[in-house]
Amino acid sequence: MNVGNGYLKLNLYQGVRGIAVKILNRIDRTDAYLEKMLEIEFKQNELQGNDKALLYEIVHGVIRHLGRIDWVLTGFYKGQFSKCIPNVKNAMRVALYQILFLDRVPDYAAVNEAVEFVKKLQGENSANLTNAVLRNIIRNKNRIRYPDREEDLVNYLSAYYSHPTWLVKRWIKRYGEEFTENLLKANNNKPKMYLRVNNLKTNKEEFKTLLDSVGLVYYDSKFIPDFIQLRNLTNITDWDYFNKGYFTIQDESTAFSCYLLDVNPSHRVLDLFAAPGGKTSLLADLMHNEGEITAVDKYESRLKMLEKNLERLGVKNVKLIEADALEFNDEEKFDKILLDVPCSGLGTLTKKPDIKWKRDIGDIRKLSELQPNLLAKGASLLKPGGELVYSTCTIEPEENFEVIENFLKENSDFELVNANKYFPEKYVGENNCMQTYPNVHGFDGAFAVKLKRKIN
Repeated sequence: MNVGNGYLKLNLYQGVRGIAVKILNRIDRTDAYLEKMLEIEFKQNELQGNDKALLYEIVHGVIRHLGRIDWVLTGFYKGQFSKCIPNVKNAMRVALYQILFLDRVPDYAAVNEAVEFVKKLQGENSANLTNAVLRNIIRNKNRIRYPDREEDLVNYLSAYYSHPTWLVKRWIKRYGEEFTENLLKANNNKPKMYLRVNNLKTNKEEFKTLLDSVGLVYYDSKFIPDFIQLRNLTNITDWDYFNKGYFTIQDESTAFSCYLLDVNPSHRVLDLFAAPGGKTSLLADLMHNEGEITAVDKYESRLKMLEKNLERLGVKNVKLIEADALEFNDEEKFDKILLDVPCSGLGTLTKKPDIKWKRDIGDIRKLSELQPNLLAKGASLLKPGGELVYSTCTIEPEENFEVIENFLKENSDFELVNANKYFPEKYVGENNCMQTYPNVHGFDGAFAVKLKRKIN
């Protein structure tokens, strides 16, 4: 009987909103990442295109605006909202996201769906509570009060723009109030979808013709030549030309490190943190599938994913090696090395909003202790006269220029190459390194610096 009830309960997480609650429950109680949870649900449930898009919208939206949603619910919930039953808590979050942020769902419909869902899983009392809280919020929607901005700027920005207080405080100290507020707003924008045209299979003009043929609206990249931005998020991986390898989904910010490395077919290249392969495949494209790229990753599962991506894109000049980066060695030194090191990912919050709730200052400290070791390891594998690019997808200085500054103090045989040689001034920070910010450049925050080993 218990088994049957368990199966019945699992079956109650049906429809887009039911699945959304299930995912949010899982994220609340484990270290599971949002993208992984969505990927699993897309595979397990036969959702059509519109339902997939709605599930993505709701779950990302709740996590993106979680601070504001929970601030409002806490104010209207009698008792401790944080201790509310998970099914009830996340059903209310899903409904309130629709009430506050989605115009196409009438408020009463969002409430009714939440109430019916809670009734099935938790019974009449919990359903009545859900109904009362949500209807009270709707009645007072235009009178919701947030922390007083003048008296408590950090808590106001944290609650209203849904970022943890430690991060808001940190950014205000570094960037000031105006830049920080614009950065928080930009982080809460819905992500843009960028496609990289794969020149190993097609070219940009041919690919644009194919996009036209299926009615997809797009814009050319402002700077990176083979990138295209789609106007709307779509299930574009279902398109035949994705499987044929004509393009890959890749943020524009990821290309800077590859262009900065400045590879050509004569080079022997090392990509020391290669999976899932966006940068590896771009390097192969820039090398016209010639020369040799050694792609290293620590985990077999990630290497298999990388291999699958390279195969789809028709990449043939990459050798895959499963190894811990700190233990990897090669008899022959490399001409060019890409070190896209593990980082806090705090430049990617539009696409990965759950990161802001999972990270804390301790993570930045741990990573900033690891990153110098990874840089030193990469540097030891470089030929005299060779060049190395160190890159991250974060905007935190401890993980970026401070790592480089300390390395150069201890390694006089290396010099920094000015990124102005490769990129317009607006992409280059005060330390002559590439640095982007979501609020300034319109895509992910990223950092990249080129170091050259001197010939003695």
